[in-house]
Amino acid sequence: MQSSATFNIFLPVALVIIMLGLGLSLKLRDFSEVISRPKALLVALVLQIFVLPIICFGIVSVSALPPAMAVGMMLLAASPGGPSAVLYTHLAKGDTALSLSLTAINSLVALVSVPLITNFSLLHFYGAGQVIPLQIEKFLQFFALALVPASIGIAIQHRYPALADRMEGPVKLLAMLFLATVVLFAIVGQWDLIITWGPVVGIAALAYNLASIAVGYAVPLVFRFERRRATAIAMATVIHNAAFVITLALSEYLLNNAEMAVPPALYALIAYITAGIFVFVLNRSGKPQPVAAAIR
Repeated sequence: MQSSATFNIFLPVALVIIMLGLGLSLKLRDFSEVISRPKALLVALVLQIFVLPIICFGIVSVSALPPAMAVGMMLLAASPGGPSAVLYTHLAKGDTALSLSLTAINSLVALVSVPLITNFSLLHFYGAGQVIPLQIEKFLQFFALALVPASIGIAIQHRYPALADRMEGPVKLLAMLFLATVVLFAIVGQWDLIITWGPVVGIAALAYNLASIAVGYAVPLVFRFERRRATAIAMATVIHNAAFVITLALSEYLLNNAEMAVPPALYALIAYITAGIFVFVLNRSGKPQPVAAAIR
């Protein structure tokens, strides 16, 4: 699969479409509203950048995964939230503006956090001298592929909001199809590996997923945030940008290791199911009510 010219072209195209769709949905006022009440944003970023990778490292360390798949799990934990998190937040009647801002800002922070955590994981699970660390220059080139279309989408939304609103639905649908295709390619292309390691990787991915839901929702409530804001943070911590992670793992210019794509592909399937159940439970529990006074 890695040597397939078609797939090597498809991966960056998929990422461009996904990030363009994200940009079209972002409005500058969304950022100003969230920045005016930054505590929720800061709590979410601490969870995503520090707490979740530590939890994932603990799970991976006791899971007996081969080095490549252990790195794939850590790469997943370091990755930013996926655009689908915004959709799930909306369905759960959460704070969509906060969800959008978390997705955008964490994507910027990931410029630093993903290379650091990836290189730490490579050295830890493979050992010094057994693998070449991910070079920051290559990662910046790859990340530009994500940020440029997102910036174009934001610019269109700011300058031509009516056009952006018309484009948003079709582009978002196309992005969802591309995302599903990327995950499907990763699963089909590595089916033998999944048959062999699927149960072990699946258990590790499910454990990390459930821990993410619990931490992502409970911690904001401990800080006495409104439930709709806790919902947005939970979705941002549970749903990662699977296409981003899989592209980083499979790209012949970056990690170029198909085994590393298996954990994020399996996790994406698990996360969409558990997040859907979470949305159903939240909606069945009634109209979101503030959990005491929201922190401002």
